[in-house]
Amino acid sequence: MSAVKFSIRNYVAVIAVLIVLVMTVLDVTVVNVALPVMADKFGISDSDAVWIVTVYQLVITMLLLPMSSFGDRYSYRRCFMAGVLVFTISSVMCALSGSFAMIVAARALQGVGAASVMGVNIALTRLIYPREVLGRGLALNAMVIAIATAAGPTIAGAVLSGASWHWLFLINVPFGLVAFILGKKLLPPNPSREHHGHYDWLSAILNVVVFGLIFLSVGNFARKGDVTVNTCILAVGVVTGIFYVRRQLGMESPMLPVDLFGIRLYSLSISTSVCSFIAQNLAMIALPFMFLNSYGFSEITTGLLMTPWPLATMIVSPLAASYVERHNAGITAACGMAVYAVGVVLLISAPSSGIAEWNIAWRMAVCGIGFGLFQTPNNIVMVMATPVHRTGGAGGMQSTARLVGQTLGATFVTIVFAMTTGVVTSVRVCLYAAIGFAIMAGLFSLSRAGGVREKI
Repeated sequence: MSAVKFSIRNYVAVIAVLIVLVMTVLDVTVVNVALPVMADKFGISDSDAVWIVTVYQLVITMLLLPMSSFGDRYSYRRCFMAGVLVFTISSVMCALSGSFAMIVAARALQGVGAASVMGVNIALTRLIYPREVLGRGLALNAMVIAIATAAGPTIAGAVLSGASWHWLFLINVPFGLVAFILGKKLLPPNPSREHHGHYDWLSAILNVVVFGLIFLSVGNFARKGDVTVNTCILAVGVVTGIFYVRRQLGMESPMLPVDLFGIRLYSLSISTSVCSFIAQNLAMIALPFMFLNSYGFSEITTGLLMTPWPLATMIVSPLAASYVERHNAGITAACGMAVYAVGVVLLISAPSSGIAEWNIAWRMAVCGIGFGLFQTPNNIVMVMATPVHRTGGAGGMQSTARLVGQTLGATFVTIVFAMTTGVVTSVRVCLYAAIGFAIMAGLFSLSRAGGVREKI
């Protein structure tokens, strides 16, 4: 970064943002590992224990856009600092929880803090990094997320081997305090604007209701809940969503960024992102079943076999960021999806028995290389296609697109497993579907190549 102005102050501000980003990602992966222990502690079923993770993700999805809108109108820094404070305090509450109800409530509050941080993370990154190297900042975010995802199970195992599950939450406290102090001193203010307008509380409430009801019903359908009740919940969510969208259409800076969807480059990038994360989750969730049940690998070996994917993404992301500083990001992202699809084809064509671990690991790495080659260029296009003062809304929608894709991918896996017979057949159907969505993502990306050349 020597060719551009990037001070020590900028570097430390980046550290503050990345610390909290790691915390929010780890609090999904580490808690997943601890669910059996926590189920036993609270005397609940495994299906009930899943709510400890689900409520955290659900609250984040419901609040991402309202928090992004707050950041756009008032201050990304204030939203970030409030989020860090809420997340840290709620981590202590999680550790002190003596009942299932209390930890679910604490995890919901933790989701509020995480949404406040995630909703403005990309906006702060855009303000911290000079335009010339913004791609490297977004690549660093992707790399950190990949590291946290890959390291989460290992960290959880290490903590649980020598301490109780409470420490999975308490370790957030010192890091949260450091991030709060650094952020308060070093994070940049919003660019000046003539007027901010009033915060749209009604839109915030509608957003919470729409995303909350729709994702709750989708999750319940996947878990084979009561069809009538779930249909009613979904119907209310959809009807409310129609009213919500119509209300946003007449606004200058809407909470749901329908104004940004008028930018062809941005709308294509969002579509690309949703399809790509559906493709990713279809494979990531289905493959462990094949490794465990078809190949007969142990749980530890299965976990290790999943690791090459995020590690490859971690390595390739910064390289892709440097590459697209000189080359077309739309074409690069499309090539990434093509490589990903090749990786999935290689997994499908792997021997059905007697395969060595290394022979699976390199195929997983190909998938990770493809996704790393795709993710950073796609993020760059999404950010650079929008006005600076709408970066919060754009970033919030980017995170929402990721969560929507991941949720739909997980739901599709559940449906496929319920409708097919045999693990091998189910996994293959999921992998073929992953290839289909990867191709869709690649085509969306190619269709924006001309616009990328003009905009970036």
